[in-house]
Amino acid sequence: MNSQTSVEDLPLSRFHIRTVFSGTGGQFSDGFVLGIIGIAVSMAAGPLQLNALWMGLLGAASLAGLFIGSLVAGPLADKFGRRTIFAWDMLLFAAISASQFFVSSAEQLLVLRLLLGLVLGFDYVVSKSLVTEFAPRRHRGRLLSVLAAAWAAGYVAAYLIGFVLRDLGPDAWRIMLAVSGVPALLILPLRMGVPESPIWLMARGRKDEALAIVRDKFGPNVYLPAPTAAPQQQQGKWAELFSKRWRKNTIVGCVFYTCQVIPFFALGTFAPRVLEALNVQDKFVGGLVYNVLLMIGALLGLLIIDRISRRAFLVGTFYLSAIGLAALAFAGFGPLGTIIAFGFFACVLAAAVNLEFVYPPELFPTHLRASGIGLAVAASRFGSAFATFLLPIAVQEMGIHAALGVCVGVLVIGGVVCQLFAPETSKEQLSAVSTDTHGAVPVEVACAVAAAGRKPD
Repeated sequence: MNSQTSVEDLPLSRFHIRTVFSGTGGQFSDGFVLGIIGIAVSMAAGPLQLNALWMGLLGAASLAGLFIGSLVAGPLADKFGRRTIFAWDMLLFAAISASQFFVSSAEQLLVLRLLLGLVLGFDYVVSKSLVTEFAPRRHRGRLLSVLAAAWAAGYVAAYLIGFVLRDLGPDAWRIMLAVSGVPALLILPLRMGVPESPIWLMARGRKDEALAIVRDKFGPNVYLPAPTAAPQQQQGKWAELFSKRWRKNTIVGCVFYTCQVIPFFALGTFAPRVLEALNVQDKFVGGLVYNVLLMIGALLGLLIIDRISRRAFLVGTFYLSAIGLAALAFAGFGPLGTIIAFGFFACVLAAAVNLEFVYPPELFPTHLRASGIGLAVAASRFGSAFATFLLPIAVQEMGIHAALGVCVGVLVIGGVVCQLFAPETSKEQLSAVSTDTHGAVPVEVACAVAAAGRKPD
């Protein structure tokens, strides 16, 4: 046994990189389809006769579908496995994306956007699960941050491609929407070679299948530690998330996630219209600067996430982004100053998005982690869908400065709540969790125990 290596302690290999890249491609597609709608819907307003209500509905539709999909996918992936959904959902996504080219009414586009969000919700769950369960333990945090950077890359790429395609004629918006399926098709062949998660198979009692995958992908000298108790279905209880022990962490997870994404999606989705309302003449160039700085911010967040405390990163980015947005709303800059302030806001908030992938898993113990993350994601998607729906209506009825002021208030609330209640989690060992409520030791604990050469408590 001493000559063997646990699957949790392997160095990065080509298979790990392929798996991570496959999952990253899903995040890229997620960002792309959500990012392209802002430009496309502004160009489709005339052909589809869209008023402010319909523009809000179309902007929020994918987020609403994502909310439903993420809630449904978790139990299905836990019961039937991750691999089938992971392998084929991008093909379905590409087919729905292509169908957008042929829409002739706002109602048809609304249905397709809801379906796209539903598929993305499924992919969000299974991609994150597979990447986490295949990634070596010491590389897991940085790899999850790479997913955040990939999402931002997709979001920015959508705007760049929209910027290029905008002059193709009256059907340019149709091409923008349909091309969102291309990234999904590109990663499809990579996903075909990714097997089922051995950790999930072991937890379901399918030991031989799990070991066969480990030996095939990593060699005969690699082992997968088995749970110390009989495999059994384990489910976190949402009621326990609001118990006295975990209530504060649950509230922090939901509030921080929601307060980050409300201004991020609301302003990002309608960046051209927001800049137009602020009297920036070339709103597409302004939006281009915004999105490039969005990508820069995501990369900066990736570089610093392990260099400062989680708490300082969380609270600081809330207040800095609120300052940038307040300057945008109330300082009365000219066009250049407006673009710079908008870009500063985007850069800071995009850096903070890395925390959405790293911080929630650190807030909860193993037996509640999936439930805690799911609840935080659901809260964030509900909030972002609601805000994206309301933003064009608020701009029309209240004016752009009042609408931006509301977003500033959301960021301040997030900062205050996190300053008062957010725990520091950067030193937490996620595997250092004792026997859960079902009496079984999680696989990651078994790995740590095996490496330490002692029996679990």
